[in-house]
Amino acid sequence: MKIAVASEKDQVTEHFGHCENFNIYEAEDQKIVKSESIPNPGHRPGFLPNFLHDLGVQVIISGGMGGGAVDIFNEKGIEVITGTIGEAKAVTELYLQGELKSTGSICHEHQHHGECGK
Repeated sequence: MKIAVASEKDQVTEHFGHCENFNIYEAEDQKIVKSESIPNPGHRPGFLPNFLHDLGVQVIISGGMGGGAVDIFNEKGIEVITGTIGEAKAVTELYLQGELKSTGSICHEHQHHGECGK
């Protein structure tokens, strides 16, 4: 299973589309077996969900996310976890243990960078 965490270096970012990088973790038997960090290739409507799908991501974790991105992830069968804060690897481990749940934090505007999830 591949899990992507929208991040600012090693911390979960507040807004998926404006993240600095994606920390991507591969897991087997509820354990992380491989990790990598890739830079955000750019925020354009509809692009990032398809980009992550093409990388084989099955779960996306973020602080907040726009409804359009959530819809595309859902169409692609990718689980969306929003409302998350903390260190990317630690929240991924919580997810793998079944202890991380989405709050459903949806961003309705893009002019409020830094205010998602509140």
